[in-house]
Amino acid sequence: LALPDPLLDTPAPQDNAWSRLLQLEAQVQITQASLSHHTSELSTLCQTTKTISDSLQALLERFPAAPAASPSPQMPALHLPATRLAPPAQGHANIPCLVLPDAYNGDCASGECFFQSCVTYIQLCSNNFLSNELKIAWVLSYMKFKQAATYVMKIF
Repeated sequence: LALPDPLLDTPAPQDNAWSRLLQLEAQVQITQASLSHHTSELSTLCQTTKTISDSLQALLERFPAAPAASPSPQMPALHLPATRLAPPAQGHANIPCLVLPDAYNGDCASGECFFQSCVTYIQLCSNNFLSNELKIAWVLSYMKFKQAATYVMKIF
């Protein structure tokens, strides 16, 4: 009975290097595919955000100019949880309390609903929003999760 030669069963160093090179090439291809996928998602998010931003800007341009600021204007609550109710704007005492918009995560399916919630709140509480910059900052403050938060972090 002949014993196997250990030298014949051991792969040559160049075989190990070749195998490792093939593994690295496969990993590079996987990484490139992942990068391409994430780049596509980011592009979609940027397009959606741009559309929302353009719609919001167009809507803001249709609103009449805000009245002159008083010495101590009442600022809107920027970081209240969505379950809290906000008081109605001054002069609108007969309007029931308004629900603040839910935080937006960048999901295209919920983007229009988020946008409409923001527009409705801003319109009904217009005395609290004395400039377009304040309106935009307030909307951005509700973009807290996932892709929306990534977008906001790039702006600020």
